[in-house]
Amino acid sequence: MSTSFVPQSPTVPRSPEKGRGGRRVRVLIGTDTYPPDVNGAAYFTARLAHGLAERGAEVHVLGPSPTGRPFVAERDGVVEHRLRSMPSLAHESVRLALPPGVRGHLNRLLDRLRPDTVHIQNHFVVGRILTHAARAHGIPVVATNHFMPENLFDPMRIPEPLRPYAARLAWWDLGRVLSKVEHVTTPTPAAAGLLTQQGFARPVEPVSCGIDLSRFQPLPAKAPAAERRRLRERFGVPDRTTMLFVGRLDEEKNADELVRAVGLLPGVQLVLAGHGAHRDRLEELARAEGVADRVVFLGFVAHEDLPDVYRCADVFTIAGTAELQSIATLEAMASGLPLVAADAMALPHLVEEGRNGYLYQPGHPIELAARMRLVVEDEATRKRMGAHSRSMASRHRLEDSLERFERIYREATVGARPW
Repeated sequence: MSTSFVPQSPTVPRSPEKGRGGRRVRVLIGTDTYPPDVNGAAYFTARLAHGLAERGAEVHVLGPSPTGRPFVAERDGVVEHRLRSMPSLAHESVRLALPPGVRGHLNRLLDRLRPDTVHIQNHFVVGRILTHAARAHGIPVVATNHFMPENLFDPMRIPEPLRPYAARLAWWDLGRVLSKVEHVTTPTPAAAGLLTQQGFARPVEPVSCGIDLSRFQPLPAKAPAAERRRLRERFGVPDRTTMLFVGRLDEEKNADELVRAVGLLPGVQLVLAGHGAHRDRLEELARAEGVADRVVFLGFVAHEDLPDVYRCADVFTIAGTAELQSIATLEAMASGLPLVAADAMALPHLVEEGRNGYLYQPGHPIELAARMRLVVEDEATRKRMGAHSRSMASRHRLEDSLERFERIYREATVGARPW
């Protein structure tokens, strides 16, 4: 994601669930990435934590410190326990918790908090150590997988010939950690199937990341064109037909295909909201393709401005081939935008061909441009597809996802395996 996270929840607080000893449910969420980190896993984890807190749970989050120094702070009802950290080689905005001393700290923390459930979001440093510690304390562990090896190839500078071997090792390591937890979830059926294909034998439940339908909404029905022009002016975007991408500008996002497609679509511009290691390359490509005047780089977009960025667009496009769901695509759908997306991983679950958009074969920008043309050339088509996107997004309400996770926690607590 290209946003900073400011906790907001669309849910109405309800009576707190009861945990051990009659107190409200206490959850400890372990993660290797959390805001101010900028990525989908961090964004999801923050929404989960604050959403659960709004619904009456006592929520603690364990993760790396964004400054390097350990600290504890409460932010909008969520207690953050930040571990000593160092810069990560994988991504400039992500830091790694330092393992020395962490296990002893976690033992003391678990003794003090006595959480009903631990929910890990990653299997790297924090998730791995926290899982082992929770097992030793007889605390059930739930895991959500946001990981694909492709997300690490470019930042870790793994040579192309070695990537198949690195992927197999990464999947094996992930399966080893997930085999030690009570319940495993992923955002989509495709992501669950991928784990099964990689040899993970345990059940995996798809639970959508969810979307706040009250925050991401289409343009007002009255004078939408005038409102879109106003928003474009606010962000310094020319007033012309706009295809939008929101996310990291890194290798696996394949934004170069979007730039090449723009060259085949006269009168159409591409707006890229986000930053990443490939921005300079994309700017150079836009110049080489002769479309520098029709590719707009917004850079970092503040959390509060993101809904209006979607409202600037006519169509949302995404070329990534390693998306386990794509929160940005869900946000675009909730904003009433038609989609043109790569036919890869979980993206086909969000596209109903001809109804809310089209899929294209990854690596074929000519096909991408052709699909885009079917959408942008007719305003009535765009409106119809955008309305269907909004309808599809309603199947991914954040409230429903939060409710399901609460039930999973209760089930895991009742059925916890004795270690």
